[in-house]
Amino acid sequence: MTANTNTQALSDLGVSIWLDDLSRERLNSGSLAKLIDTHNVVGVTTNPTIFESALKDGEAYEQQLAELAAAGADAEKAVFDITTSDVREACDVFAGVYAASNGVDGRVSIEVDPRLARDAAGTIAQARELYKAVDRENVMIKIPATVEGIEAIAAVVSEGISVNVTLVFSLERYRAVINAFMLGLEKAHSEGIDISKIHSVASFFVSRVDAEIDKRLELAAEEGKPGTEKLKSQAAVANARLAHQIAVETFSSERWQLLAERGGRPQRLLLASTGTKDPNLSDTLYVTELAGADVVNTMPEKTLLALADHGVVERDTLSGTYVEANRVLDGISAAGISYREVVDALENEGLQKFEVSWKGLLGTIEDGLKRNS
Repeated sequence: MTANTNTQALSDLGVSIWLDDLSRERLNSGSLAKLIDTHNVVGVTTNPTIFESALKDGEAYEQQLAELAAAGADAEKAVFDITTSDVREACDVFAGVYAASNGVDGRVSIEVDPRLARDAAGTIAQARELYKAVDRENVMIKIPATVEGIEAIAAVVSEGISVNVTLVFSLERYRAVINAFMLGLEKAHSEGIDISKIHSVASFFVSRVDAEIDKRLELAAEEGKPGTEKLKSQAAVANARLAHQIAVETFSSERWQLLAERGGRPQRLLLASTGTKDPNLSDTLYVTELAGADVVNTMPEKTLLALADHGVVERDTLSGTYVEANRVLDGISAAGISYREVVDALENEGLQKFEVSWKGLLGTIEDGLKRNS
């Protein structure tokens, strides 16, 4: 099969296209495998909201629900078994990509229970459990970049488990995430683990930054603060570009070179939440304006199809953009908007949304178990 011209252009720039979606129906129908062939998809990310949607909308889980009900499983056990089954099967779908890319791509991510976001020990324990249950080398365990999560990231990486760090919003926290990854690799190496097998991405969220800052810019404009209009819908791209600068600089450092000599593979910047939320913006904005080598862009299917249909990918839009990106964030600060307040609010909101989805997922599973008992 011939790959789509626009997705191929993005891949040719060095961007790994991952799909931000997974369901049993997608696996059974072969649509995931088809996207590998036709749209350059080389990985998948999941989260509690994705699984809640999959269970609500699909009938493909009925047989497993019946088996779990017959075995007397409760909702917590059923969620664990169902989600790890989907991820295991997706890992098998991507086995060829994984082998061909020497482990860089072909990755499938599964998230720890979001209720553990403030519990480092609980996160570490469940990361081990998920890794063992999926039992595939190309799985990545998603751990949120909370303060407690930072500790868990270092510990889990040190045990040889590949990690997708999620819900990264701030540049300061992103630096802490990279440091935790390096600490984990350093410890793993000291304990004789082959660190060339440990891969990681840091999921830096994009569209939610514009959604939050644009609301605050509108209030600043109403208060008569000048220059706010030109800053609208600029923050998310600027923030992500500065994250890219951090990645480039940190993975060129002396500390990293030492790890690289020992076989370490750099943690890649993953651009997440790349579907635009403002209908006035281009639906491919957070793809075409954040294109460059050695980054991952995980897209909802709607954004992926928009890219394939009309996305224009012509050049690297990350390198050399850092000065202007700093100007944008400086302008936002000058408008009286606190970067710290914004990123803290987004982290809390992200955690709350995933907790709500998790509870919804448990409720849907509980109904399914009752229906099949």
